[in-house]
Amino acid sequence: MQALNAKSTKFSAKLKAFNQATVFAASLRLLPRLWQQPLALLSTAKTLLTAQANRTVNIGKHLKLFDKITTMIYFIGDHLAGIGIDFIKHRSIFIMKLLSVLALTIFVSTPVFAQEYEEHTNLMSHGDGHLMDMAGGMVMGQNTDKLPGGCDKISETKEITVHAGHKYAEKFPGRMFAFDTQEYNFKPCTKLTVHFVNDDNIRHQWMMHGLPKYLYNKGMFHLEVTGPAKISGTLILPPGDKTYLVHCDIAQHMEKGMKGQLKVGKGDGDLPSIPGVSDYVIPDDYSDIKPVAMTTDTAVSAPAGGTTAPDARIQTEEPKEDSVISGVTVIGLAIGLLLAPFLARKFKGMSAAEIVAYVFDLLRSVIDLLVKLIGRLINMVSSKNNKVLPEK
Repeated sequence: MQALNAKSTKFSAKLKAFNQATVFAASLRLLPRLWQQPLALLSTAKTLLTAQANRTVNIGKHLKLFDKITTMIYFIGDHLAGIGIDFIKHRSIFIMKLLSVLALTIFVSTPVFAQEYEEHTNLMSHGDGHLMDMAGGMVMGQNTDKLPGGCDKISETKEITVHAGHKYAEKFPGRMFAFDTQEYNFKPCTKLTVHFVNDDNIRHQWMMHGLPKYLYNKGMFHLEVTGPAKISGTLILPPGDKTYLVHCDIAQHMEKGMKGQLKVGKGDGDLPSIPGVSDYVIPDDYSDIKPVAMTTDTAVSAPAGGTTAPDARIQTEEPKEDSVISGVTVIGLAIGLLLAPFLARKFKGMSAAEIVAYVFDLLRSVIDLLVKLIGRLINMVSSKNNKVLPEK
């Protein structure tokens, strides 16, 4: 009899769990609509972008972005459905599954928001080794086959990748821009291909000076591109032992750290003020600067050889202590207190599955409303761009 009662109790528990899982699984039918609506919106936006492809620069980046976002939405939706079904049946592993999906979501979404580099590979030749494209990429001094005087043959073929950007200057105090490498060394008569990668959202150059002017216009080899982007060029190094300057010639970029040196053979010494390689010609010196006490009323120190201006004062504010409870926190607590009675009445007597189903339904309604509003905005923009001329 006791065994029968135990089986009956166990069966009742399983039946209750099954009913809860059934209700919850039914609520999961709303999940497809949660990601199908954004997919429809993305498809519409992609169509509009495709229509403008012939007039918009770098349109391919945007189309790739929409494809990646679409893939991410499918991924999240499918795994949310799987987790939802297991929520009631396997509560003990629900948290682990949720954490795993969050980790995978971050992994999948990282390429979506990762910085993309435009590759300048379709350059037009303007003669004399000068290549350009409409997107701002430029190569000057391109030379793939003409040997400099004194070179009987190409000694070796080398390729290097040079990165340029603000982040590479962090290891050099007081500098703003830098290359990832400050010194290069190659044999004389080397055929060198340089892959220049601009990691910043501004214009940078990799310019080499002092080359033979009979072979390289104005004696330089030059790569230039607005980032983030990549561009490549090739030159043949002269014979002899010499050290060449490489730098960015954009105003103040070299002065702020974006320079290096390229040694052919043994080189002929180090160039001055190369970050991390040689001493600065004018070193930074802050020894004469005295710390200024942060007070409410601080007098201005007199310049060298001058007098202090009468009644000259610097008004500084005393640092304010940050409050533990911010204004946003107070507003959130107030909203929570106002909504608490409503939510208590709304969820009274509901099971966990029913609450989740209600939340999904509410979320679906919000997404539907946002999609409709954004869709109307897209329709308004597209209608303005596609006006039909009146018939005569």
